[in-house]
Amino acid sequence: QVQLVESGGGLVQAGGSLRLSCAASGSILSINVMGWYRQAPGKQRELVARIFSGVTTNYADSVKGRFTISRDNAKNTVYLQMNSLKPEDTAVYYCNARITNSGRYDYWGQGTQVTVSS
Repeated sequence: QVQLVESGGGLVQAGGSLRLSCAASGSILSINVMGWYRQAPGKQRELVARIFSGVTTNYADSVKGRFTISRDNAKNTVYLQMNSLKPEDTAVYYCNARITNSGRYDYWGQGTQVTVSS
């Protein structure tokens, strides 16, 4: 069994910053990729950023230059530093991890709400 526990969401004014954290625990042999997705009301879930087991990262065009993803492999934890937040960043943010235990599976966190007021 694997758990992803997220923290760090909340309400912030436009231009402000938030830092999300997601810690993976349980049956883990290795973690290939960790990332953040978001889903706004009435919209599909979309990739925000992801980081592979090395240093390779991918970002959505809408967050490049404002968000930074990082990872602490020793703690099985991924972070998302969000700066210069905009009202359109408002969404539920979900942590995702591709984990190898008995096989290779995708796991999701419960989601954390980020609300940016104008």
